Amino acid sequence: MAKKKQIVTNAMRHLQASKIDFEAVEYECDGEIGEDFGMRISEKTGIPPEQSFKTLVVRGAKNGIMVACIPVNCEVDLKKLAALAGDKSAEMIHVKELLGLTGYIRGGVSPIGMKKKYPTYIDERCMNFDKMAISAGICGCTLLLKPADVVKECAATVGDIVRD
Repeated sequence: MAKKKQIVTNAMRHLQASKIDFEAVEYECDGEIGEDFGMRISEKTGIPPEQSFKTLVVRGAKNGIMVACIPVNCEVDLKKLAALAGDKSAEMIHVKELLGLTGYIRGGVSPIGMKKKYPTYIDERCMNFDKMAISAGICGCTLLLKPADVVKECAATVGDIVRD
């Protein structure tokens, strides 16, 4: 029987190049991505939803493309995000734009290793944990690493960006 090929993604290569420790957690991906995709990943990996972060790509009215990372059991507050970014307003990009802007597909967007470095904003709840989970850059794998390492690697701003 053939050996299972080890997953290596652009996000992993960036972390390895920066000498940042991470743990890759693989899960079975059924290919169905919907509104509750992050919650299903949380269930499959056993990582609590408040510790599992989804990556969203947003367009600010004057600042353009930015990235937001929030717990999978939360919704982004676009007004809070825009205020933190020093913008007037923000809106989610259309899913058709994801691959071209980030190099990642829906369900596999990582804040690390995108085609271009965009301003990144991570919800402050990440600091409640020793490790946080983010996408590895593909469906079927998540990364566990220290929140401070994600913030450093993304040159991110941390703040309250979820709906109350």
